[in-house]
Amino acid sequence: MKYVLQKLVLFVLTLWAAVTLNFLLPRLMPGSPSDAALAKLSQNGPVTDATKKAIEAQLGVPSGNLWDQYVSYLHQVVTLDFGTSYTFYPQPVGDLVGRALPYTLVLVGTVTVLAFVIGTLIGVAAAWKRGTWLDSLPTLSGSFMSTFPYFWTALLLLFFLGYVLHWFPTTGASSATSVPGWNGTYIGDVLRHAVLPAVTILVTSLGGWIIGMRNAMINTLGDDYVTFAEANGLRGRTVAVRYAARNAILPNLTGFGLALGGVVGGSVLVEQVFGYPGIGYLLFNAVIGQDYPLMQALFLMITVSVLIANFIVDVLYGVLDPRTRR
Repeated sequence: MKYVLQKLVLFVLTLWAAVTLNFLLPRLMPGSPSDAALAKLSQNGPVTDATKKAIEAQLGVPSGNLWDQYVSYLHQVVTLDFGTSYTFYPQPVGDLVGRALPYTLVLVGTVTVLAFVIGTLIGVAAAWKRGTWLDSLPTLSGSFMSTFPYFWTALLLLFFLGYVLHWFPTTGASSATSVPGWNGTYIGDVLRHAVLPAVTILVTSLGGWIIGMRNAMINTLGDDYVTFAEANGLRGRTVAVRYAARNAILPNLTGFGLALGGVVGGSVLVEQVFGYPGIGYLLFNAVIGQDYPLMQALFLMITVSVLIANFIVDVLYGVLDPRTRR
């Protein structure tokens, strides 16, 4: 309990710091949404002070000193009321996030779990069969795949599988003619639109899990308890999974916690390339439009998800490895 309480106090302090930074960062950016709107209006003639005040009031641009804005912001965080989006006016921020979040959770969340499980299993097999083709093939393939940036892989898949071969849709999460509902036609359409973004994330992230697990596993195989288990005549599979892999997976588990926390943030570049309406796509448009309310809600959600994932991993780490509680 003492270990958990220490982690909980650290979590609360980090959360407060993240919330404060989330408040300050958008206000440190040059310009404001009202400036962009006024620049467009000024193309048709001079803009009066009354027009400027009306636009600021309509967009809900923060007013007053910084402390008053901070207190108001904390109240919004507690009540989960982030106001109206500037970019997608007059839609509330909560509605925008609520529509985008399921797409990112299903796409990025599922692929992240698959990449972790597949990469970990391949890494265990590669380390156990080190020196054979079962080691060299996954290692070389993983190293090669991990060097490709997300956006470059996405563009390649988009061009060849989307535009050249026409195997998969090139943009959006569903066809414009699809009627949303829990039916086979709509679900199949959504899955076809998710194939290219999912393959992009899987291909570019799988190599890291393979190499990380392989290296940790090789280090563990040299420990005395593994040698003792082999000397007792235990089967190779039992030694690899129940002894070596159980301890070697701890570093990968930490990385998985970070990756799982980042699921809410989505993959900004991938979603932007494919026009996939997830959190990453929404975040990109919010930054471009200097949408304070939407940016603050998204940044806060991403930060909290990462902190919660890290807290859970810290607690699990203490359970799996009692040495960390000392």
